[in-house]
Amino acid sequence: MVTTNNYNPDVLSCLANLSSDEVFTPPQLANQMLDLLPADLWTDEASTFLDPGCKSGVFLREIAKRLDAGLRAKIPDLQRRLDHIFKNQMYAIATTSLTALLARRSVYCSKSANGKYSVCEAFSDTDGNVRFKRIEHSWNGDARCGYCGAGRADYERGADLESHAYEFIHTKSPEQVFKMKFDVIIGNPPYQLSDGGHGASSTPIYQKFVESAIHLKPRYVVMITPSRWFVGGKGLDEFRARMLKDRKLRYLVDYPKLYDGFPGVKIRGGVSYFLWDRDYDGPCTVQTMWDGAPIGKPVQRYLDSYDVLVRRNEAVSIIDKVLAYRVNGKAEQMLDKRVSSNKPFGLRTFFHGSESPQGLRSPVKLYGSQRISWVERAAIKEADHGAFQNQAGQSGHDKT
Repeated sequence: MVTTNNYNPDVLSCLANLSSDEVFTPPQLANQMLDLLPADLWTDEASTFLDPGCKSGVFLREIAKRLDAGLRAKIPDLQRRLDHIFKNQMYAIATTSLTALLARRSVYCSKSANGKYSVCEAFSDTDGNVRFKRIEHSWNGDARCGYCGAGRADYERGADLESHAYEFIHTKSPEQVFKMKFDVIIGNPPYQLSDGGHGASSTPIYQKFVESAIHLKPRYVVMITPSRWFVGGKGLDEFRARMLKDRKLRYLVDYPKLYDGFPGVKIRGGVSYFLWDRDYDGPCTVQTMWDGAPIGKPVQRYLDSYDVLVRRNEAVSIIDKVLAYRVNGKAEQMLDKRVSSNKPFGLRTFFHGSESPQGLRSPVKLYGSQRISWVERAAIKEADHGAFQNQAGQSGHDKT
């Protein structure tokens, strides 16, 4: 009996990731990102595209497919069309010498752009428009790189090892890399590097790719990154503030569930991708994804409407109702004005009182650190004693 197997997987969907910091983008996800771009780009023979953190070449490959179909009427001859697309419209900066070879194989069907089996006949050199230039970190006598924050102890290495000093973010003038303007900058940049701190301390670097891309003022920037920038933190506070108030951020697609955006890759806080539109000025359309499917309809809203970025659209109306709640014509005081998460009631989280109320003039029962103890009322520096009195009546023992 003869059986046939018609399953022909996309090789770029089968690649193992380099690490949780350098993740290959599945072709399906890359196409979802490309779908955010206007359709007229694919019929414009002058439109240009750059992937500044190229690994597998998936973005350029999928862009080439769309341009090939869109330019068929304008450039009927297949070879002329492919030569034009690869030579004049698509560019990339690879993350390592190895990914440069992989990307050229994906894009040109040959590890050499001018190789025998390359689908492009317009190149005279091996690199084509997928370039990799080894860059060294800028230590200037410091323990960390002045451009990316990488730790000198981890990344000051010989020529036989990759430096991971990415060209696009190790310059004050990224426009000089290709010496041209781009309509679209798109990619999935490396996420972080060890900064030489205690333990497994790492510095995020993906925001630097985003900032360099926006600095070039292309028509569009589309990038997928960890969503940790939503809350700020290590090296991300200024970037978070800038992104939330940026009215050019047109679309944000968020995957808060672990492993959802990149199956098998553990990125705490999830991932998200966005469309930044140079000529747009307005609210951002937010879409939350769960198990690969959208939750509800996308909602247009300003990301800096609150002091936190609300990830779920359905929560916005609830927050608005809470903020608008009034008692006797007065706005209700929120808990953030009454409780301190770091030092609740003015007490450190490891504070313990007496085991018994005996000997205390005005004891208050304290629940904390998995123990119940007693503390003098006067020791509670940030509490409303009047509120305690109203809640407890004339009882000698108040519960906190």
